[in-house]
Amino acid sequence: MPALEEKGFFGLLIIASLLFLAIVLPFSGAILWALVATMMFQPLQDALTRALGGRAGAAAGITLLAIVATVIVPAALLGFAITNELIALVEEVRSGGFDPIGAFQRFYAAQPSWVRRAVDIDSLTNARAAQQWLASNFASSAQAIATRVLDFGTSAFGYVVSLGVMLYLCFFMLSDGRRIMAMVETAMPLRLDQGREVFARFLSVVRATIKGSLIVAIVQGTMGGAVFWFVGVEPSLLWGVAMGFMSLLPAVGTGIVWVPVAIYLLATGAMWQGAFVVFCGLFVIGMVDNLLRPVLVGREARMPDYLVFLSTLGGLQLFGFNGFILGPAAAALFLSVWEIHVRERGRPDAA
Repeated sequence: MPALEEKGFFGLLIIASLLFLAIVLPFSGAILWALVATMMFQPLQDALTRALGGRAGAAAGITLLAIVATVIVPAALLGFAITNELIALVEEVRSGGFDPIGAFQRFYAAQPSWVRRAVDIDSLTNARAAQQWLASNFASSAQAIATRVLDFGTSAFGYVVSLGVMLYLCFFMLSDGRRIMAMVETAMPLRLDQGREVFARFLSVVRATIKGSLIVAIVQGTMGGAVFWFVGVEPSLLWGVAMGFMSLLPAVGTGIVWVPVAIYLLATGAMWQGAFVVFCGLFVIGMVDNLLRPVLVGREARMPDYLVFLSTLGGLQLFGFNGFILGPAAAALFLSVWEIHVRERGRPDAA
């Protein structure tokens, strides 16, 4: 009977857990980013708690204000600016101000004579049909962008609610985080020392990886946008944001953005602009990752670049934008658990 009762309680535990997960699933994104914010700002929370004589609630309130001032407000301003540039780009495409065929013709005309003879544009199959095809695809892309912008506007209330949930949870995670972590460590089906080590290693790797990736992305995206603005490549803000996102992929990096732009500038006769983009891409933007990431991440907590690349791509494919966090987090958990397993297996007393 005791065994039956134990199995029944275990089944009830699983059912209750699954039901709870189903209830909170609509707010999974808010919960995820609340956890990320808590991990990133926990050192500030600890310092404020000590300064305020152990008043964790007051410290959590101040830390939450710091999160709003340093993360939420800048992100909202950037989002509004990007939305305005997207709307302007859509209008330019619709009005015909953006002419891809003209850009291709200018690119072709700037090539040496031997290149023009080798690739005769007049001999291409039905250039007019190609122009219509490009125009149609750009029109459909513009419509897709406009739809996304409209969806963002109509679902603004949902974003506000998710933001409120995230900040609300973040406050309690900051003020009660240590107690919650201790309860989770106790509830885990591991030895207490193993559970603590898994948590410590996991949090260390995730915090270092996210901190390094985010700061490097912000710095490289800002530099890239400034470089494109300086040479007259518009919209420079969108290019900068694209470079920031691409910097999250170690094997790809910002080169996937600035290299084609530099080639186009050089091929169309904008020599100093193209050379400036190449110089900044190689020796300024490209060096940021090599200089900042080791300092921010540290050698002990750093994951191999190939593992960051695979986990980020896989996370983005499975979970969308949230996969940028979930992918490396899963890889960090994988490394933490296997490092403990290998060490335990290597002990002389391991049977």
